[in-house]
Amino acid sequence: MTARGKKAVVTGGTGGIGLETAVGLAADGWDVTVVGRDGARGDAAVARIDEAARREAGHFVAADLSCLADTGALGRRLAAEGPLHLLVNNVGGMWVRRWESPEGIEGSVALNHLSPYVLTEELLGALTAGAPSRIVNVTSAAINAAQPVFDDIDPPGPHYGLAATGRAKLAHLAHTMDLAERLKPSGVSVFAADPGAAATDNAAGMTIDILPPALRPHWEQIRYGVSAPVSTAAKAPLTAATDPGLEGSTGLVIGPTGEANGRLLGFVTPQVADSVRTWTAKLLAAHTR
Repeated sequence: MTARGKKAVVTGGTGGIGLETAVGLAADGWDVTVVGRDGARGDAAVARIDEAARREAGHFVAADLSCLADTGALGRRLAAEGPLHLLVNNVGGMWVRRWESPEGIEGSVALNHLSPYVLTEELLGALTAGAPSRIVNVTSAAINAAQPVFDDIDPPGPHYGLAATGRAKLAHLAHTMDLAERLKPSGVSVFAADPGAAATDNAAGMTIDILPPALRPHWEQIRYGVSAPVSTAAKAPLTAATDPGLEGSTGLVIGPTGEANGRLLGFVTPQVADSVRTWTAKLLAAHTR
């Protein structure tokens, strides 16, 4: 995939790993639209993108991606702009306290799973028109802490941010593999990218309460892990987005080193995949129109 004339969309692209991914794409010749909520951060992101590209390559679109209605509207707006060659679903996060989206959905589920699901569906026509194209869904090793139970919006028991995010990321990884299989005939490749831990703004807000009690003895080790440079963490999504060696491939997880790593796929059992399909359809039916 050559970058000349290629268009990319990066969600959560005004800071952290998303911004570093957008800057890396721009430096490689891409035109990049970043999506975020804050106009000032958006302007700053576009300035960095343009500087990396040495031309006007950046564009900012404001949207609250925790709101599924706004996400759907964003997707339709972007789809109207014509063929798209890359979608990086980077938006997501992990929070100490439970919160709910405007539609009343637990926040981790809304932002880490349902929002990228809705946006991708709206953009499939544009991505198919731009084929060969790619979808990169940012995943997380937080999946290790997930309860793979998909009966209600929340998992059973008390809320712990790491486990909640891990469960939402597990759901989206299962969906990513389904999507890869579904899109094989279309020329749209689908990858998951695990960037590893990094010193993002989101990580800076974490406290020990985000961990289930069994993991709290490892708090200092976890804090050390999230001290890694954000620019380093962009390696996985950038590789998934641009590596010519991935042409013709789909359904892979690209790990922090930029190599394919199937370890997280071990959590996507047939039972989990079936449960996620039913659970996701139920949530979307209840909260979208």
